[in-house]
Amino acid sequence: MTSYGKTDIGQRREMNQDFIFYSDEPVGRLPNLYIVADGMGGHNAGDYASRCAADTIREYVEQSDYENPVTVLKYAILKANERLIVDAQEQPELSGMGTTVVACVIDQRHLYVANMGDSRLYRLTKERLEQITMDHSLVEELIRSGKLERENVRNHPEKNIITKAVGATTDAMPDFFELDLEDGDKVLLCSDGLSNMVEDDEMEDIIREEASLERTVDRLVERANYYGGRDNISVILIGQ
Repeated sequence: MTSYGKTDIGQRREMNQDFIFYSDEPVGRLPNLYIVADGMGGHNAGDYASRCAADTIREYVEQSDYENPVTVLKYAILKANERLIVDAQEQPELSGMGTTVVACVIDQRHLYVANMGDSRLYRLTKERLEQITMDHSLVEELIRSGKLERENVRNHPEKNIITKAVGATTDAMPDFFELDLEDGDKVLLCSDGLSNMVEDDEMEDIIREEASLERTVDRLVERANYYGGRDNISVILIGQ
């Protein structure tokens, strides 16, 4: 596997509260590791939350004796959740912080995914770009309950309200997904700074048009900024 990642402040924010980590080389007992975290909180709290969560996940993976990727990701994210809660209790300036997390591991073409919040993972196959993760957000709950049509989500006034985040509650649990990858598939992880600004169809076109992972990621970030860049933008693209 090869990958490239980038995080960008966007056009409207004064600081970047996103954080990414990606390694095509083994991390602990896992063959690779990819993380996108989108922090929230006043002042530097969001920046701290995303960086701390990603660092805690990586550190746990490095030290874990577990070999099953789902088990490792589960306990790594729970450890990050615990650490953010404790830090917020001990440091009043961090109160109310939290972060989304989407993370994955690819082992012999088998993809393991964990997520909390509305940062996403997509898989690009020969046929289509498909969102694998499910957003933990108010609008997603409205869609599931039949109170909102998916085509009306992009302009919904409460689209940025998330219902689950690392550091928010002690009983938070990530969602997990497992699937097989085929020859030529690509995997995209991103914060909502990309997915809220660029339609899935256009993301798919850009990924298919560009041969270079680096150029593809750069173009995705450029398009999000072109459409207004209202949030920080983070992208990791993985190819075979």
